[in-house]
Amino acid sequence: MVSTYRVAVLGARGVGKSAIVRQFLYNEFSEVCVPTTARRLYLPAVVMNGHVHDLQILDFPPISAFPVNTLQEWADACCRGLRSVHAYILVYDICCFDSFEYVKTIRQQILETRVIGTSETPIIIVGNKRDLQRGRVIPRWNVSHLVRKTWKCGYVECSAKYNWHILLLFSELLKSVGCLRSQGSHFIQPLVAGPGSFFVRPAFGRSAPPARGGAMRVAQGPQPGSEG
Repeated sequence: MVSTYRVAVLGARGVGKSAIVRQFLYNEFSEVCVPTTARRLYLPAVVMNGHVHDLQILDFPPISAFPVNTLQEWADACCRGLRSVHAYILVYDICCFDSFEYVKTIRQQILETRVIGTSETPIIIVGNKRDLQRGRVIPRWNVSHLVRKTWKCGYVECSAKYNWHILLLFSELLKSVGCLRSQGSHFIQPLVAGPGSFFVRPAFGRSAPPARGGAMRVAQGPQPGSEG
């Protein structure tokens, strides 16, 4: 049986959240920043530890506030489906303090509006643009300690430009929603090749350590498009 997981990707303008998604799915990166103005849906399938999982990746434009209820969620076309996902990826730019403050605010709003009695929805905090390390505004240890120890969330730093730790990010995502039963297992098996399927492999810089896991095969669903 194929499991389906809905994932929301959120972040302030210019943090590179859409670039992360496109690097993961298509192994491509554009130097031109095109702002996300409408919700976009991607439908890849991945194989981990011999099991196929369908992902519904929802890439949202920057939102002013997390919807407090279902009525507010569906009143705004850009927020539709935001409250019903299985996990959240909150992206910030390690060179922009305001983008981290945005993540802090959205995370707090998610916690405050979560329905009492429901299971906890995993949240992964992502620091993008690791290739611009010299411009970092908050020490990595400080952020990691806050996110992991205080917030109890997953934390990954990556570079969408150089495809560094992109695979690790989505491996941690699947682990957080229960796809990996063994805590020590990170092996990703390839799917049988076929039309519309392709590899997603991490590319590393000189000093970048390799991400855990092997190659991931992603079966491409329908081309991404804006949703009304």
